[in-house]
Amino acid sequence: MREAVDSGNKEFKAYTEFSGLTRIFHWLRALAIFSLIGTGFYIALPFLSASPSATPINFTQAYIRSIHIIFGFILIGISCFRLYLFFFDKQGSKEERKSFVQFLQPQVWFSTIKTYFWIGKHPHIDGTYNPLQFATYFMLGILVLLISLTGVALYGNVYHSGLGGVLGVCFKWVEVVCGGLANVRTIHHILTWGFILFIPVHIYFVIWNSIKYPNGGADAIVSGIRYQKDLKV
Repeated sequence: MREAVDSGNKEFKAYTEFSGLTRIFHWLRALAIFSLIGTGFYIALPFLSASPSATPINFTQAYIRSIHIIFGFILIGISCFRLYLFFFDKQGSKEERKSFVQFLQPQVWFSTIKTYFWIGKHPHIDGTYNPLQFATYFMLGILVLLISLTGVALYGNVYHSGLGGVLGVCFKWVEVVCGGLANVRTIHHILTWGFILFIPVHIYFVIWNSIKYPNGGADAIVSGIRYQKDLKV
């Protein structure tokens, strides 16, 4: 959807870059990632000590683990549906799919990298992401896949009935490939640091793009709208 917007002597075209579902899933996934990082570190090293009580009601570790599991499955569900939208959403993800074409063009890569080093102009981008952004989000998808596989493998080894029993059988191969449950846990923790490194870099470049190219970049994930100069004017 495009709409003309007058800004002084310039006219811009406003178009929908992110659909409502895409924006909702982005913020839910962000909430899930932050929650998983916080609860994950606590599970690895509990630092809260409950007051001694003869009544078995102090289940702090169990509550934290439950929150971790809930947000883990939320992250998996959102990521799976987000992948579905990328390929099959005809309108909402159309602009994102356009980004893949320029991801395969070396000259756009070169121009984008020059821009980040302040030695060149930003190339015209057809789609939502420049090649560097597309590659980063692709790697994030791989990271989500790996941490989900190791997380489900750990879940299946703790809960042996119901869903845990089923997943424990289906994802036993993850434990075998990693060389044991201890290695699965170690890999799961290492992958967490991948998210920790990604978050500040992601925020920095979003702000950087919004300051250098104020066309609705940062707030597009809230409003869904981005602006482009009308080439006909």
